[in-house]
Amino acid sequence: MRTRLILVFFAVTLPPLGLTLWLANSLLERSLAYSSTRELDEISRSLENLGREFYQRERESLRRDAAAGLVEPDRLAQPSRPPEVAAFWDSGEHERFLLTGSGGDRLHYLVRRGREVWIYTRPLAVRMQQIRDQYTAARDLVDRAGTRDLRRGFLYTLLLLAAVPWLAGFTALLYSAHRLSHPMRQLTAGLREVAAGNLAARVPAGRRDEIGVAIDAFNRMATDLEQSRERLLYLTRLEGWQALARKMAHELKNSLTPIRLTTEEMVARNSHADAGFTAQAAQIIVDEVNSLERRVRAFSQFASEPPIRLEAIAANTVVEERIALLRSAHPGVHYRTRLAAALPPAHADEDLLKVILNNLIENAAEAAGVGGTVLASTTAAAGTVAIEVHDSGPGLPEPVRASLFEPAISFKKGGMGLGLSIARKSALLCGGDIELVKGELGGAAFRVVLPAACPPQES
Repeated sequence: MRTRLILVFFAVTLPPLGLTLWLANSLLERSLAYSSTRELDEISRSLENLGREFYQRERESLRRDAAAGLVEPDRLAQPSRPPEVAAFWDSGEHERFLLTGSGGDRLHYLVRRGREVWIYTRPLAVRMQQIRDQYTAARDLVDRAGTRDLRRGFLYTLLLLAAVPWLAGFTALLYSAHRLSHPMRQLTAGLREVAAGNLAARVPAGRRDEIGVAIDAFNRMATDLEQSRERLLYLTRLEGWQALARKMAHELKNSLTPIRLTTEEMVARNSHADAGFTAQAAQIIVDEVNSLERRVRAFSQFASEPPIRLEAIAANTVVEERIALLRSAHPGVHYRTRLAAALPPAHADEDLLKVILNNLIENAAEAAGVGGTVLASTTAAAGTVAIEVHDSGPGLPEPVRASLFEPAISFKKGGMGLGLSIARKSALLCGGDIELVKGELGGAAFRVVLPAACPPQES
């Protein structure tokens, strides 16, 4: 995705940028082609040629006139020679031309004649020194314009002005593409992990845009799938235990019924003197048989699949009712409740919910003991209703937490290890679950999570 965004950026920006630079270069070329610098260069060179030809023609004309005697010379002897004449005399030259006067408007022709210097003079129609100064200034201006190279300067300036925002946009695109593609790659990797069976895979969250919403949805989906798989595995294990429980209950029931009936008949027919001992022994047998029958009923309850009737249930009412019912069984235990005021109804089977709360509250009361405390609380969050049961007992050892809901594992004297399994199975059948949480009273704590009942649709 990042590479595609960069290619799209190049495709969108480079052609217009190139066209703009080409058009600007063409306009600069046309504009500078008509600049006065070039014309000034041509005029200055023409002026130079014209001035040189004029000066040469005037020199030749003065020389001819001097040779023909048409011009009267000034004769200067040695004592009265001015500096320029003295310089001419010292140079050893035969003749020399000098420009004098205001702005070079007079031409002098100096010639040696023995010990004298003859000077022929002619006024000029133009001031040669002024022309020379104008030509020099024009050449300086042309040279400076050439060294500046306006076209190249304008072009470089345009390139700089165009490159800076383009590079800024490209940098912003790279940053945005990285922020967009990196979480997408993470999300794709997470999906591959989940597809490969690793339901524990998660993508780091923290974004608040659409990608952040997708990441949060993925994490929730992975969490739900992981929990669903754990529940499915748990229910699958329970099916094996249920089949064993049904078989065991059937075999025990077939054996216990004739034993009890035979013992009762034996007591009824006994008329010997030691009838008291026989009756006592028979009563012991009957009691043990009844105990075994209770265990058989527990296995039958664990293995049975009663019809589920999901409906809207007031969880606070069921909690208060179960505590009131079980309070007399443990009079030395102090019961507390913390019930949410605006608790929505839970979507569950009422009989199964009562079985769950009976088990949890009974276990909590037994763990708390005389003088202990049991706390029952309700809360609601994210479309769920939670019921927690805390006790002030010794708590659960860390090694046993992983196998807490497994069948036939019990941590109290005389227990069969089916209570929590039955409770969790009931919660799963209601569409919820039971989880172990940190206790507020120092002992164990369980949370029953049930889906909240949807409000009725208004017609």
